[in-house]
Amino acid sequence: MIYEVLQSILIIFGISGLIIFLLGKLHIPPIVGFLIAGTIIGPYGLGFIKDPHEVEVIAEIGVILLMFTIGIEFSIPRLLSLKKEVFLLGSLQVILTIAFISIISQFTLNVSLNNSIFYGFIIALSSTAIVMKILADRGELNSPHGKICLGILLFQDLCVVPLMLFTQMLSGQGGSYYNFFTVILKAFVILSVVFIFSRIAVPYILHEVVKTKSRELFIIVTISICLGTALFTSKLGLSLALGAFLAGVVISESEYSAQAVADILPFKETFSGIFFISVGMLLNLDYAKNHLIEETVLVGNIFLIKTFIIFLITYLFIHSFRVSLKSGFSLAQIGEFSFILAFTGKSTGLLNEDEYQSFISASVITMLVTPLVIKYSPKFIDYISQKKPFKYLEKTGTIKDSDVVVRKSNHVIIIGFGLNGRNLARVLKETKIPYTILELNPDTVRKMKKKGEPIYYGDGTSSEILYKLGIKRAKVLVIAISDPNATRKIVQIAKTENPKIHIIVRTRFVTEIEELKKLGATEVIPEEFETSLEIFARVLHHFGVPRNRILQMIEKIREEGYEILRLPEIPKTRAGMECVFFEGLDMDSFLIDKNSWLIGHSLKSLDIRHKAKVTVIAVQRGNETILNPSADFILQEGDIIIYVGNKKQLVEALNFFQRI
Repeated sequence: MIYEVLQSILIIFGISGLIIFLLGKLHIPPIVGFLIAGTIIGPYGLGFIKDPHEVEVIAEIGVILLMFTIGIEFSIPRLLSLKKEVFLLGSLQVILTIAFISIISQFTLNVSLNNSIFYGFIIALSSTAIVMKILADRGELNSPHGKICLGILLFQDLCVVPLMLFTQMLSGQGGSYYNFFTVILKAFVILSVVFIFSRIAVPYILHEVVKTKSRELFIIVTISICLGTALFTSKLGLSLALGAFLAGVVISESEYSAQAVADILPFKETFSGIFFISVGMLLNLDYAKNHLIEETVLVGNIFLIKTFIIFLITYLFIHSFRVSLKSGFSLAQIGEFSFILAFTGKSTGLLNEDEYQSFISASVITMLVTPLVIKYSPKFIDYISQKKPFKYLEKTGTIKDSDVVVRKSNHVIIIGFGLNGRNLARVLKETKIPYTILELNPDTVRKMKKKGEPIYYGDGTSSEILYKLGIKRAKVLVIAISDPNATRKIVQIAKTENPKIHIIVRTRFVTEIEELKKLGATEVIPEEFETSLEIFARVLHHFGVPRNRILQMIEKIREEGYEILRLPEIPKTRAGMECVFFEGLDMDSFLIDKNSWLIGHSLKSLDIRHKAKVTVIAVQRGNETILNPSADFILQEGDIIIYVGNKKQLVEALNFFQRI
């Protein structure tokens, strides 16, 4: 028996690892690889694992572990930061999808009301794992459509537990009131017990475990709490997955949640992998092949209905055609938690075998095509947004009070009012440089307008909106948003409208620099590389590399498009000099290059103490360090002046030495 189990495990992880590696070369998410691997090795594929019951057991274990990791990551503050996206858009999406699917099922499939509502349950949910992974890889999590997707997905995740309760209600005797209140009572009892357990027993147990300083024991106890709570809910007639989720919440609410997250989350990918592999195994390829037309129609309808509903509710509140349609395409698939509901629905009789197989086939197909849909949807949106019916929708997000903006000239247009946009606006205001802000978050616009900011609501990808912002008269355009596709389109439009405008773009990845510059961007600032520049600048400064030399290196790297350069030897102060500390003072250094005006001057003639506001403590010449040089000391090319002062004085000294 043990050999058969080991063989199954080896097949599962060996083949899935190979497939994920190959698909990774094509930039396809690992989740798709897990699904494909499960399909290949399952009883309906090559048959390496032949027992369907064994597969369902593996799937159930995967569901338990996946729900546990979701529960342990549950965060109230995270929900509160996305109140509108979670509670407004999320609730509308779930309710409207369930209602729409229920009505269609009633009239076209001739099924009972309970069954039609259950169909709405399993289709309403989208794939948190797939969508979040793809958006993170594309750097779009903080984009407008990324935040919308995150908010709706969070609400859907919250809905899993009540939907599971209602699923059991729907599977009762005609959905009687008695059955309804029984389920609600059970849920109330379980939640009460879990709450008391989490406040009293769990902290005590974990405290005693932590005192042993054994990480292994901590992990074992944590997983035991997961399985024990799951078993407890199962004994009361609810699902194992619900118990696993509640166990995760119990752990997350304890004072040791950070340690639990650190120890358990590394297993998350494995847990998720087991689940998705098991889902792939359940796909009956023969059924999908024999019902190809029906499955194609079903998948098409699912994508169409979900995309339309999400587009509709998002457009009503965001007023951006592009963002709304992107959100719809991103969330059009069926999610992993729908499988949890499907397992429950099948076991309780809400789905027969044919319906179950039809759902599994359609679900896996929607998951498989999601990466391609998200990848190519921006090009499709660009295409249809130029067509008359859709072009009108794109224009509805224009600015109402833009007449004031149009009359401005030689101003700065800031697109995106996040941290970078706010800092820039603050500096521009202090220096009396006129500017205008465009933001796609209506709450931010409303709040900032009250503070007197010249901010307007709209989508920068619209040429009409940019025109109303005065793009033809603007001197500088700063794009500080987290949507790569929108950024590229804005650059194209701006350069077409005003070829002389200076465009500065903030982007996330270095790989986007070349394309953005080809489109017309004057300067591209990648976040990941700017961070590395700041890090190496501080490290070099700590080791005594002259400040002006560091600045020269940074500027050269930027000019060369952040290419890795083979730089000449970098001079630095002698060992030990960087370790000199003065209370309330900092130390810096300056390299005198061949073009410096300092060459041939004495320290006395320069009067550094009064003009540069710093004190020279040493000069390094070659391998020799001259401490406390005399006033008659003549500076030469290659000398490194070492000086001390406060932070403000160091800046003044650098400007003095460079004659700025």
